[in-house]
Amino acid sequence: MKRNPWRVLVILLLSLAWLATSVGFASAASWNGIQPLKSRREDVLKTLGKPVAEDANGALRFVVAGGTALVVFVDRKFVNNKKLRPNLEGTVLEIVLQHDHSNETPQSMNLLKNRAFAHDDMQNASIFRNLKDGIVYTFLDGKLHTTRLTFSDSELARARR
Repeated sequence: MKRNPWRVLVILLLSLAWLATSVGFASAASWNGIQPLKSRREDVLKTLGKPVAEDANGALRFVVAGGTALVVFVDRKFVNNKKLRPNLEGTVLEIVLQHDHSNETPQSMNLLKNRAFAHDDMQNASIFRNLKDGIVYTFLDGKLHTTRLTFSDSELARARR
């Protein structure tokens, strides 16, 4: 049985197109639509409203359900040190969520067997890091205390000049 070369080519191209669209790039973790290296101060204020505090570096603190959120922004020094594109100044660098009374544990979040997370234990604290996706969880006495959301490794590479 002889195959039509055009049919083979079309099937090959469609397969490659499907593969290209189904394989996503790693992106930073977002929270409430706020995404590191993309969202700006205006986006944060629009989403979270008026902050309860602002520090000298321009970081904003908000009261949110379950605790507080601290949003830190990219400054000129960070842009220069990391050799980033200048237009990234003013975008969100990191979101730090402080959980006041969380019942989440490493077990309930399936972190102990998740190979994407590096795990460190120190006295009464456990830290789970996934730098590929830009997520760090800190547990105190076995309960979730902070969640840090920042840029992924691949986003940082794309953000360079």
